[in-house]
Amino acid sequence: MNSWWDKQIRRADQLDEESNGSNTLLKFYAHLLRSQKEIYEYLQSRRGFVPSGTVETDLSVLSEALPILLHAVQAHGSERLATEAKRLESDQEALAELLLRYWNTPSDMQFFGKACLQPYLKLLAETRAGPVREETAISERRCPFCGGNPQVSFFQNKERSAESGNRDLICGTCLTSWEFRRVVCANCGEERPTKLGYFHTPEFDHVRIEACDSCKHYIKGIDLTRFGHAVPLVDEIYAAPLDLWACEHGYTKIELNLVGI
Repeated sequence: MNSWWDKQIRRADQLDEESNGSNTLLKFYAHLLRSQKEIYEYLQSRRGFVPSGTVETDLSVLSEALPILLHAVQAHGSERLATEAKRLESDQEALAELLLRYWNTPSDMQFFGKACLQPYLKLLAETRAGPVREETAISERRCPFCGGNPQVSFFQNKERSAESGNRDLICGTCLTSWEFRRVVCANCGEERPTKLGYFHTPEFDHVRIEACDSCKHYIKGIDLTRFGHAVPLVDEIYAAPLDLWACEHGYTKIELNLVGI
């Protein structure tokens, strides 16, 4: 499954080149992706390690790989993030507490918990070692594997005869995807067309804001039927200017991406 990580990294590098390196968020995300791939590969290849499905049990092995990401943040992150990464590297107890807190109560405001555990959770999903939590929300609008919120939606033609794309959501916690109805709010389930709005610009023709006037939340949608070379998680960050429009019009994002947008 390393090809999944490689695909994200290649797209981030391509978009970074197209922007002449001016997109600092994208550049930082590319470094994060590389470090997450290394963590994933370490966990996948470590002899005798089979993920249990709980961070408490697997923490000792996971902690061996996390300096990879902490070093990347120190080298390429903001001053605030770099300082925190350096502190966490030297304080294993604080790092363990942070990971357990995110595991039990995930939040898109917890950068290090989210960044460190995404590779681990992706491996869990692929090996079907389900995450063990006391409560996991059961809803078509939440990830069927871990119960996380959707970060981005995307459209693709799964059948050659299809006239319009199928819609999927990608979990912001474990990075897996699941099928979702096309004209429905991914946050509250609103179905009335008059309550659902869309916005995009020529600059990001294959990316749009999908907003709901009932709950005032939004998610970005990537249309792979318009541009098949797009990679949803990466193009979503590249199109960060669209988030400004959404915020100015009073909408709140369902789940912030890894760079906090």
